[in-house]
Amino acid sequence: MTSPKHVAIIMDGNGRWGINKNKSRNYGHKKGVLNVEKIINASIKNKINFLTLYTFSTENWKRPKSEIKFLLKLLEGYIDKELLNLKKKGVRIKVIGNINKFPISLKKKLKSTELITKTNKIIQINVALNYGGRNEIINSIKKIQKKKLSINEKNISKNLYTSNIPDPEILIRTGNRKRLSNFLLWQSIYTEIFFEKKLWPDFNERDLNRILLTYKKINRNFGGLL
Repeated sequence: MTSPKHVAIIMDGNGRWGINKNKSRNYGHKKGVLNVEKIINASIKNKINFLTLYTFSTENWKRPKSEIKFLLKLLEGYIDKELLNLKKKGVRIKVIGNINKFPISLKKKLKSTELITKTNKIIQINVALNYGGRNEIINSIKKIQKKKLSINEKNISKNLYTSNIPDPEILIRTGNRKRLSNFLLWQSIYTEIFFEKKLWPDFNERDLNRILLTYKKINRNFGGLL
């Protein structure tokens, strides 16, 4: 079997990692961001075309305001620090989700990042921000109704945030939790799901390579059980 074109990751466990190190949850979030670059590099090595990272979910607004503020500042700082580096590597950034609730400065930086990296072709990183799978499907149906089109699978797929992006062959969730948490619900019907015990800051290139090797050995049958 060939390598997957699209890998999606639920980067879970940052806060718990920080607490386990006798530090703060925010310390864990910092380490989690540093790990993103390593996994991007590993994905480029493995010639993965699309990498989707669950960065901030619609449910994350339920967290303490101080933690939300820190997460958004962390994202803004990452853009400031890494944008030129991502461009040099040939990384294209695409935001999926509804970023209207974010601070104006962050929204501007996200849109600018998409524009600056638009022509890059080595790998596309889909950053899921204020993303929820159910909301995505509802929004798609609303778009279809507004356009007065038929509600069918093809039109729903074309009006999702992930329009023109192949469905993920692999979905990885770190952090020893076995649930999808409202992530890529429509897109993951035939995705191979790997639940990892490691917390996100500890997940490394060897772990990704192990999963890719396991995936290549899977005989992927679609449809019924026979």
